[in-house]
Amino acid sequence: QVQLADSGGGLVQAGGSLRLSCAASGRTFSSYAMGWFRQAPGKEREFVGAINWSGGSTYYADSVKGRFTISRDNAKNTVYLQMNSLKPEDTAVYYCAARRGSFRSTLAEYDYWGQGTQVTVST
Repeated sequence: QVQLADSGGGLVQAGGSLRLSCAASGRTFSSYAMGWFRQAPGKEREFVGAINWSGGSTYYADSVKGRFTISRDNAKNTVYLQMNSLKPEDTAVYYCAARRGSFRSTLAEYDYWGQGTQVTVST
């Protein structure tokens, strides 16, 4: 079916930037959304942002609004998460996810997940 490969994590200093990528392969849907979630140690997985693939509408959690930007490349079936002005509290494993239909902010609404990529913001 659908496989998601997320990548781009790494170690960065506070105030720096990082760009995550998520490439989708396999069967896709006529209408679907791709989102990003993150999970820090000892915390529940939380919504970061999402994009409707067809129309490009985006939604962001308040904690990242103005700093993170989601974009997509239709030809590459890839969604990106551009993270600027990173803070130590952004440290987490970031997961790419996809669902049929329009975006939702609840992780249970997503059926397809990447393996996660670690983002560590120092100082």
